[in-house]
Amino acid sequence: MKYRNFSNTGWKVSEIGLGCWAIGSEWGDVSELDAKETLKTSLDNGVNFFDTADVYGDGRSERFVGKLLKSTSEKIYVASKAGKRLNPHNAEGYNLKNIESFIDRSLLNLGVDCIDLLQLHCPPSEICPKQETYEMMDEIVRTGKIANYGLSVEKVSEAMDAIQFSNVKSIQIIFNIFRQKPAETFFKEAAKKNVAIIARVPLASGLLTGKMRRDSTFPKNDHRNYNINGEAFDVGETFSGVKFEKGLEAVEKLKELLPKNYSLADLALKWILMHDEISVVIPGAKNKAQAEMNLKASELEDISSLLPDINSIYDELIKPDVHDRW
Repeated sequence: MKYRNFSNTGWKVSEIGLGCWAIGSEWGDVSELDAKETLKTSLDNGVNFFDTADVYGDGRSERFVGKLLKSTSEKIYVASKAGKRLNPHNAEGYNLKNIESFIDRSLLNLGVDCIDLLQLHCPPSEICPKQETYEMMDEIVRTGKIANYGLSVEKVSEAMDAIQFSNVKSIQIIFNIFRQKPAETFFKEAAKKNVAIIARVPLASGLLTGKMRRDSTFPKNDHRNYNINGEAFDVGETFSGVKFEKGLEAVEKLKELLPKNYSLADLALKWILMHDEISVVIPGAKNKAQAEMNLKASELEDISSLLPDINSIYDELIKPDVHDRW
């Protein structure tokens, strides 16, 4: 496993982390044993960055991460999120009382006194350029309940707004072969300001594993079933907003480019890691085998020569549908 700097925190984080949404909820049933094995396998293979949220299984994911923390003396960096518990999820709810109460709950779930990184969880767009948002977060840092803060956003415009504020340590954003817009201008600006970038949904909800077919089905409690048109939350979180059939067509073209010893998942993760501005990519996993699958890309050889062909598949098949939406 290779490690990268994370803003100006002094952290060296594994370039492949673990996204802990799947062990909480919304990806079908995941047993307690599978969740624990997923976390332990990741840790045993050099992963030291774990990304969770208070709404993943109503705290289930955070509690699993908390048990992992208790089980080891190794330094683990835990990133959680707050804001999505608001109902309605609107800008007015992003105030000190609400956010601090959510953080207090996360501290209990994780079994810690201070969260390494707290991210506002896909807040409404109007929250991102407001100075009051960051004054609120600075106040929570002063209480000692969080060490650092960032934002997890849907849109590049929201990311650009947030990095204008000097204490923002990180931006988490969807970035993969099917969602390339962040690399156009945002990455350069984030690098100038030394803001860490966390790449989420790197495998496009499994599309970029190459294991799906036209007749693939998903459990009722899997967002790839019930959010296919954005019924529950932003459709960009499900298959990266790509139409399923169009995604499968692009996948077949990508498979033709695979180097020796590469799976499609390896290619998708390595493509992200070829961007130096990325601090950590956070694929999810539901079991030990998936966790192991995520780890290999860090050690695989450079794929610079393939980038033009990969990007041309995006330009031809995917870009017209998704590029300007987020």
